[in-house]
Amino acid sequence: MHADESPGTTVSAGPAAGGPVVLTDAVSETERALVASWLQDRGMTAAQVLPVDGAVIAGPLGQLPDDTLIVPVRVAWLPRERDGQRRARWSDLLSLTNPWRPAAHAQTRILKREPDRAAVVAGEPATVADLRRTFASRAGGAAIGFGDFVARQAALALERAERALVGRRYKVPKRIVEAVEASPEFRRDVAELAAKLELDEEEVARRASHDLHGLVASMSPLAVDLLSGVLRPLHSRAWNVQVDTAGLERLRELNRRYALVFLPSHRSYVDPLLLADVLAEHDFPRNHVLSGDNLNFWPFGPLAKRAGVVFIRRTFGDDEIYKLAVRQYFGYLLSKRFNLEWYMEGGRSRTGKLRPPRYGLLANVAEAVERGRAEDAYLVPVSITYDQLREVSAMAAEQVGVPKKGEGLTWLASYAKAQLSPIGSAYVRFAEPISLRAALAAGAADPGGEAGRRRALQKVAFEVAVGINRVTPVVATALVTLALLGVRDRALTLGQVRRVLQPVQEYLAERDLMGSAQSLATDRGLRRVLGALTESKVVTTYSGGEEPVYAIERGSHLVAAFYRNSAIHHFVDRAIAECVLLAPPGERFDRALALRDLLKFEFFFPDRDVFRTELGAELERLGAGWGEQDAEAVLGRAGFLIAHRVLRSFLDSQLVVAERLAVRNPRTPVVEKEFLDECGGIGQQMLLQGRLHGPESLSRELFASALKLAANRDLVDPGRDELRERREVFRDEVRAAVAAVVRIAEIDAVRLREVMDGAA
Repeated sequence: MHADESPGTTVSAGPAAGGPVVLTDAVSETERALVASWLQDRGMTAAQVLPVDGAVIAGPLGQLPDDTLIVPVRVAWLPRERDGQRRARWSDLLSLTNPWRPAAHAQTRILKREPDRAAVVAGEPATVADLRRTFASRAGGAAIGFGDFVARQAALALERAERALVGRRYKVPKRIVEAVEASPEFRRDVAELAAKLELDEEEVARRASHDLHGLVASMSPLAVDLLSGVLRPLHSRAWNVQVDTAGLERLRELNRRYALVFLPSHRSYVDPLLLADVLAEHDFPRNHVLSGDNLNFWPFGPLAKRAGVVFIRRTFGDDEIYKLAVRQYFGYLLSKRFNLEWYMEGGRSRTGKLRPPRYGLLANVAEAVERGRAEDAYLVPVSITYDQLREVSAMAAEQVGVPKKGEGLTWLASYAKAQLSPIGSAYVRFAEPISLRAALAAGAADPGGEAGRRRALQKVAFEVAVGINRVTPVVATALVTLALLGVRDRALTLGQVRRVLQPVQEYLAERDLMGSAQSLATDRGLRRVLGALTESKVVTTYSGGEEPVYAIERGSHLVAAFYRNSAIHHFVDRAIAECVLLAPPGERFDRALALRDLLKFEFFFPDRDVFRTELGAELERLGAGWGEQDAEAVLGRAGFLIAHRVLRSFLDSQLVVAERLAVRNPRTPVVEKEFLDECGGIGQQMLLQGRLHGPESLSRELFASALKLAANRDLVDPGRDELRERREVFRDEVRAAVAAVVRIAEIDAVRLREVMDGAA
């Protein structure tokens, strides 16, 4: 009954003259008979057979010789095998049965008809002396007796043995609240917080216990199976899932020693369901998935909570007791090597690219590592990308002011119905895991104290985002929408789309970034992608002329931009390189840094030295470097230009925000909602006047990012007349950046005319 993973054990009689003591949780005559038969088959005569109950075994344990072997034994029940799998089904629930724990009156019938559904498993045995030594080293000041300790160790050993039989995906924690409350860490934190808040310790402990009960996911194999069964149609019919199996194997080895914290990109409600299925199919233990309490609605919420979903408040405010409960819960899970999962963006991306990460929950994991609750925890950046998503149109509507629909049973039924037909592929990729202990150790060198620790957490969250971007494949829909959005309202033939994309594909192939975009190499593959986008009303196809022509469907520019933006980060350095070539040679790197600063709330950039190196590589690909070459000649010879396709919508959104701030009375406060509404209206006017490139820039999320940039430059809070001047400087800077991108578009228009004319 050791703490290490064990697939069970072959048990011999042991050294004690009276034979081993068997601890079992058999609760029926059938199970007791199975255990007796199992012992007989192994030639074992048990000195005693006792229940796994601390109060019952405490007395007998005190009378046993030190060399007595304690053997935990259990009867494991399995669901009926169907299609090569043993999982509970909704038909089981409707018949009021639990195939993982059948009722006593049904067990005899099951044994007669399906004997393969019952198996006796034994946990790793230990002598009484070994258990006493372990108890002395671990129990410390915990309020737990030796009998309870042995019962818990037996239960853990039995769970490990049963998991070896049924699979690691059913690794489920038991009696968590009781274990947390019995820990010295909990009692110490309660005492310290009670003193800080000037409250009675008992009151703080009671409220923390209440919060723990609300947080803890009481997982059961039945709920895991049922939730997977009811939610699997949300992705199994819609997407062909392609998985980075090599990355999973690396994680499997790491997970034998450390807890993993999966941190995926978030583009769809289905992300956690799809990832859960991927991990289950590869026999990973089920993650504890942190979710906003907005999804805790009946009947999904109660079932999800029993299948590992931890519903957590979106904001904790100043509730120190709730923070204590979260911290203790995380510490417990990590100490037992249970894996966690949450979405650092704080919500689904409305633009298709990564949102800035939030790192509040990461601080709780960091604290568990710092306090020694876990030796380490490895952060796993996960990219989940889709050819298409049916929910994008609703998210796009939210960007122009349509209220978000609340989640509920009707919403879930409607969402499920929309996923019943195929819509392409989904891609799950795992970046290199990050040691949190190593990251914190690097941050410890920062002399900034608590501020230094926050910077270390920000840095590691940034590294997670960079890892996600690095392994995100370029999907075909991203390239096609990149091409069509770049020509504004013009339509292209199949051949013209291919010629626009060909040099871009060659660039991606050189950098080994081709994902499903490889399908665009043939007319058949390109036609299939355009047809799928037409069916989804993202692209419109006109077939009344000599040959079909394709353009972005009116009103679908934000949807198209969502797909384009899933791969846009792979082109940002190239786009900046094109823009800085227009500056005098001696000013190019300064211009690059200025653009980098304008875009820092949209994209993830490395430090200055790495940025300069990567930018230099892009300039070399353009054939320019940092030298004196004629910029427009270099750009004219380039195989393709991308800046106007990649940066324009973001800079246009910034332009709207900068223009509105510049004309605003500096003494008038900025109320965010009202200001974003104003930007939406003025932006539409600027679009109609031709000052903006396309409707994809009229995104509420992009306006909000631009406002954050302005706030970062201290341009939002009310001030004196000098604030107006600084706002005008900001406006002029954005105008200059837009002008550079417009000039790139003008240079590219020459090549585009050749494409439109059918030239090679």
